[in-house]
Amino acid sequence: MDLNRKKPLNHPEFDFTKKPLPKKKAKVKELEQSVVDLASHDLKQQILAFREFGKDTICEVSRYVKSDGGKAEVPLYLNEFWTARQRQAHSLHEISYRACFKPQLPAFFIDRLTAKGDIVYDPFMGRGTTPLEAALKGRIPYGCDINPLSERLLLPRLTPPDLSEVQERLKSLIWDYKGDIPKDLLVFYHPDTLRSICALRDYLIKRESKGKLDAIDAWIRLVAINRLTGHSAGFFSVYSLPPNQAVSVQSQKRINERRNQMPLPRDVPAIILKKSKSLLKDLTANENRNLHEVAVRSKMVIALADRTYSIASSSVSLVVTSPPFLDVVDYVTDNWLRCWFIGLDAKALNITMSGKLSVWEETMTRVFVELTRVLKPGGHIAFEVGEVRKGKMKLEESVLRCGDQAGLIPLFVMVNAQQFTKTANCWGVDNNSKGTNSNRIVLFRKE
Repeated sequence: MDLNRKKPLNHPEFDFTKKPLPKKKAKVKELEQSVVDLASHDLKQQILAFREFGKDTICEVSRYVKSDGGKAEVPLYLNEFWTARQRQAHSLHEISYRACFKPQLPAFFIDRLTAKGDIVYDPFMGRGTTPLEAALKGRIPYGCDINPLSERLLLPRLTPPDLSEVQERLKSLIWDYKGDIPKDLLVFYHPDTLRSICALRDYLIKRESKGKLDAIDAWIRLVAINRLTGHSAGFFSVYSLPPNQAVSVQSQKRINERRNQMPLPRDVPAIILKKSKSLLKDLTANENRNLHEVAVRSKMVIALADRTYSIASSSVSLVVTSPPFLDVVDYVTDNWLRCWFIGLDAKALNITMSGKLSVWEETMTRVFVELTRVLKPGGHIAFEVGEVRKGKMKLEESVLRCGDQAGLIPLFVMVNAQQFTKTANCWGVDNNSKGTNSNRIVLFRKE
């Protein structure tokens, strides 16, 4: 088959669903591999020709030392491949979570490397950006995270209720909690607000323990989790840090003293209903049906990313993920209040963070070995590593080495950035000097 011919992937020659496959297994493998090679080749050509935001792609080289000590290099492409504007994504994504990437990142690869019905997976799913975007596009969402909070953040958005159902459920609840309230949380909340939060927390935990937690309850819990603390009247708390991280009680005391503020009463059910309306505003009836259809085939795993034994081998078409970046983000501390609300002890979770690069590489190599197992032959991994330590460390070099050791084929490195000039060096991008401002993605393929 001549791979230089300019034929789209939906050309009849490549449409195996409309004609029987060749009988000989060797021929089948050859044809399938040709389609895989064409997809990768086509993506490279698209990236080279990409000019959607008026900038030409800059081509450089990323060099790295392989696991066997040999030197290697892959192409590096720099451009603005997707917008930084969060509001251009679907409203269902608007759940705060620290260090999460924007939906446009997984969408870029999902659109180009998968078809409807394919499995798209994120082994470090966080708030669930990749699985949700995959589901919205008719793909089967798979996700994994060691923190059970992630599952609570994603699953309700795969089966969203009608706004009227949320409203009726909120009206039916008793909001005056009669038990003892945790007085240390009064630095965040007015006493009446805290009683409402405790009443909702108690109701949800009891419903879950009895196996009666339904999709409406799960949705209300999701929204409440994301309204616990923030910096406006749209949250339950007094002014605090942005909602993607919860400060400690002592830190909040200092914020209150510095701002000379006291928690004001908040209408908890009204805030939940308002945020629900905002999350659901883009959702069409057709999208809702599609989400429910793929949700029944979805898989969410609470485990370490290198121990996902319940995911079948050679089942995943595309992985899009972003792992913990050394010691940049403390996910346990950030989510302590959210974990309290859902009845979890954040400190008991096995979320390990290492500031040592060699240990990080060992961990990621194990993850890549597991990803290679679950990935289909010809499947792809888009591994986003951002920037760490104020841009002084090119973490993609470590990722290339880890993937190489797992037996994957490195295709190229992409850098998505919003400010650069044609004469800029890829690492010296103007807006990338203060940390995780740009996306740096290594793309691999499995043979």
